[in-house]
Amino acid sequence: MLSPYIIAVIIAWLVAQGGKYLVIAVKQRRFDHIRQLYLSGNMPSAHGASVTAVVTVIALRDGIDSGLFGLAILFAAIVMYDAIMVRRSSGEQGVAIQQLIKEQKSQIPMPRAAKGHTPVEVAVGALLGLIIGVVVFLATK
Repeated sequence: MLSPYIIAVIIAWLVAQGGKYLVIAVKQRRFDHIRQLYLSGNMPSAHGASVTAVVTVIALRDGIDSGLFGLAILFAAIVMYDAIMVRRSSGEQGVAIQQLIKEQKSQIPMPRAAKGHTPVEVAVGALLGLIIGVVVFLATK
């Protein structure tokens, strides 16, 4: 049987990415946003969901006093900080560069601007991951 830690990560990632697709589809009343299933950014954060899901399973299986839990918390904090601060900032800079290239009618190839997350997107992803982590723990107990 597959490890509950890995099951939690996979389910959290898939549910969060599927949730992004549904949020965009409902907002725009169109269902042709298949790219949302693999793009970064938007609601909810798959990064926040997946790291929180595995932290939750670790907490419930191994205890909050384990070294593995301490390492998982550190890893989750770095991933979520990066999604909010680093990737979001570089994405905003990418959009600004794209606008400059368009305004200047430059021949420079248009770079991709990867999106990061707002704090709310990460918080919703983390809540989703918490729920999924508990469900996976109970289902694999």
